[in-house]
Amino acid sequence: MTRNSAVNSGPLWFDHLSRSKTPSLRLFCFPYAGGSAEVYRGWQRWFPAQIDICPVHLPGRGKRMTEQAFTRIVPLVNAIADHVGPLTGSPYALYGHSMGALIAFELAHELLRRRCAGPQHLFVSGHRAPQRPRTGRALFRLPHDEFIGELGKLNGTPREVLDNPELMELFIGPLRADFEIVDTYEYHPAAQLPCPITVYGGLEDKEVPAESCRAWQEQTSASCKVRMVSGDHFFIREPRPEFIAAFQDDILGAVPASRVPES
Repeated sequence: MTRNSAVNSGPLWFDHLSRSKTPSLRLFCFPYAGGSAEVYRGWQRWFPAQIDICPVHLPGRGKRMTEQAFTRIVPLVNAIADHVGPLTGSPYALYGHSMGALIAFELAHELLRRRCAGPQHLFVSGHRAPQRPRTGRALFRLPHDEFIGELGKLNGTPREVLDNPELMELFIGPLRADFEIVDTYEYHPAAQLPCPITVYGGLEDKEVPAESCRAWQEQTSASCKVRMVSGDHFFIREPRPEFIAAFQDDILGAVPASRVPES
């Protein structure tokens, strides 16, 4: 996707779900392939107003359905950095699930390359460490019926969408674009991130075993914590109390000490 007027429309890129005008921490949240910002819509209720949950709207879905979706991660990350960069003067963290984990990881590096303040913390889930090579075939190249069949196996697209030809006509373009981002991703070694990383994995996720979660340690010069929780690859779609409690503690723990309100 080339730069266009849609890319420059800043307010469309993310929401601010907290009512606070001066939050102690902003958390930018990136969706999985085929997902949208709506998956994070209810997460603000887990936190006090000092935490601003900022779901990121990617082109080609949700309120940006009419826009062309990106098919490569580098131009997508550059476009996001154009809008997140001006906000890095205040404490922020990044979170992404599956494809979103790659976006958050590459965005952290891009913001540092631009000499922006880095994130307080990188939170990722549902994705192996980026230096671990991807296995399996490229899904985005599959014929229509075979592609839909693979989507069904992944359990990330609602059955009512997969079984409805009219809905699939709307969503298959952005879905293929997202899988093209994932299938064509190339890891390029770079300096370790200076921020801590917390990794969440599903105990029943056959695609992302605990070992590949622990390998994220190689990507930071700070600490790396791995939490394995109940659920399959898409455990965040219907998060269980176990994950919610851990996530709350981890996000609140990422607030800089100088920004924690006095009790």
